Parts: sequence; C-alpha cells; structure tokens
Amino acid sequence: MILRLKERLGKRFEEEVQFFKGWQKDKKGVGALIPTSIYAARRMASVVNPRSGLPVLELGAGTGVITKAILARGIKPHLLVSIEYSRNFYNGLVRRFPNVDVRLGDAFALDEVLGERKIDQFDCVISAVPLLSFPMDRRVVLVEDLLTRIPPGRPVIQITYGPLSPVIKMPDRYEASHYDFVVRNIPPAQLWTYRRAV
Repeated sequence: MILRLKERLGKRFEEEVQFFKGWQKDKKGVGALIPTSIYAARRMASVVNPRSGLPVLELGAGTGVITKAILARGIKPHLLVSIEYSRNFYNGLVRRFPNVDVRLGDAFALDEVLGERKIDQFDCVISAVPLLSFPMDRRVVLVEDLLTRIPPGRPVIQITYGPLSPVIKMPDRYEASHYDFVVRNIPPAQLWTYRRAV
C-alpha cells in the first residue's frame, strides 16, 4: 500500500512538473500553474451521459487528469476525442491513453483539427481551454461553435479561475449557468455550463 501511494505521488509530481514546464513555455496557452485537481476533473466529467452512445469532446486535455475522469464515467476510449494545443502534452497523452482519439491542434480551429470527425455530434464538450487569455469575441464564437456540435440541451462545461462566466451571457443565443465552485483545486476553480437557447 505504501509503495502504491509513493507511485501515485511520484506520478502526480511528474504531472505537475510537466504542467509547470508547459506553462513556462506558453503562459497564454496553459491557464494554470498546476494541473486541474481530480475533484474539479470529476465534477466536470459528471455532465457526461455514458448512455447516450455519442462521443465526448474534450478541449485542452493537458496532462490527462480530466481525460481520466471522463473515461472513469464509463466512456469507451475510442468514443473520447481529446484535443491538445501543446505538443509536449499531446505526446504524453498519446502515450498515456493509446486508445483515445488524441489530436494536436487549436480548439479555435475545430473543423481543421477534427478532420473527418468534424460532422460528428458529441454528447457534450468538456473544456479546459484558458478562455481568459483570449478576447471576448473569440470566446463567444468558440462557445457557439461548440453548441452546434452537441444536441440541444446538452452542455459545454468550462473551467475558469475568474469570479464570473468567462463567456458573456447572451440569453437570446445560449444559456450560461454557474455549475460549481471547486475549492479543492489550486487555484479554486469555477465551473460554468453553456447550452443552446431553445
């Protein structure tokens, strides 16, 4: 048991070092100093409906903490499409999750990154893209694009570290709702959901 705990702590430390190096190289593309906590990852993954039969789209997969939580919800690896902007993180994800459809690319250029899967409908979108690093008009365009890729009523869930929704509320175009405040995360995280206005 002690050996297993040491292995887990060693792996977590390795992830944090890798994440910090990624942040040093690209402060705009990596939104936090250390990876999302397992508590925040589980809350984000809680919106997944494993019975839908649809794939799940993950944006900003980082070191794979949220990826692991999505798989733990019962999603088969081939039904998870994880997109990562950093080549270092991408290489680590491919090694760690060989059966997940991991793609290197920009979440703001989804048609290009998804390629043959750009016409797929997804159950939901789990996003850790550091939206606060981008202008508001780009954030709105991204959320509206994501909402076209999921059925009406299904959520895009977004993690952020600011006190307000990272995407301006536009009730005539989409619904924005506060989902949770996760204290057990460094820094504490806000989770928001966005749904297509009916």
